[in-house]
Amino acid sequence: MSAIDEIRRSKYISLATHRKDGTPVPTPVWHVEGPGGELLVLTPAASWKVKRIRADSAVTVTVCDLRGRTAPDAATLTGTARLLDEEETAAAQVLLGKRYVTSRVGNWFAKVLRLPKKPNIGIAVTL
Repeated sequence: MSAIDEIRRSKYISLATHRKDGTPVPTPVWHVEGPGGELLVLTPAASWKVKRIRADSAVTVTVCDLRGRTAPDAATLTGTARLLDEEETAAAQVLLGKRYVTSRVGNWFAKVLRLPKKPNIGIAVTL
């Protein structure tokens, strides 16, 4: 199986963005394949990950577990990230909700309990 197939099949990926000095900052995230073959990720719009992508679009994607731990032989690819607009972010949220039941349940509870929700932004990664 190719690295791209392993990454697409995995439940979690470690998305590593880079600081100004080049230091990678990995974050475990859910992902789904978008219509164009890009990996789609959602994150809070005010997160540091978004700020780092605005400064440097180069990212590294590695198969990981829930806590972000990667195996020594884990599939790893480099790519470029771009931030999605509101419409694309909404479409990514729908796709992620279809793949991850926990996402739908959490969104439902937040809506029922009227919890304040911070705005999210989508990230599309081209490998």
